[in-house]
Amino acid sequence: MDARQNIGLHGEKEAASFLRQRGYKILDRRARVLNGDIDIVALDNRTVVFVEVRSRTNTKHGHPVETIDLRKKRRIILLANAYIKQHRIKNYSYRIDVVTVLFAMSESRHNTWWLWRAKNRPVIEHFQNAFDGNI
Repeated sequence: MDARQNIGLHGEKEAASFLRQRGYKILDRRARVLNGDIDIVALDNRTVVFVEVRSRTNTKHGHPVETIDLRKKRRIILLANAYIKQHRIKNYSYRIDVVTVLFAMSESRHNTWWLWRAKNRPVIEHFQNAFDGNI
């Protein structure tokens, strides 16, 4: 496994733990659907939440949430719809969230507060209803 995959897997683990601490029930991780996977499928009360996790070690190329382009959004929506059909999930509402995990401070001086804020732990942000999926 290369370093990038390792960061991604560790980020998904941190994100799942973060969501559990906030009362979410994790239904599935790395759910294989079609020719792709959904990072986390969780239950928030009666809402099925499809979570895309974006993990990074710096923000040189922007915030992790900015790496989700239109093509990736369409792919997430396609996979979420396939998951709903495959698992015959009914009588629930649905949404798509994004959780970002930053493992180290940015190299730019104006972002050095992350190290202080995180106390050497990853900085995790949760964006509910990150984009409209028309599920």
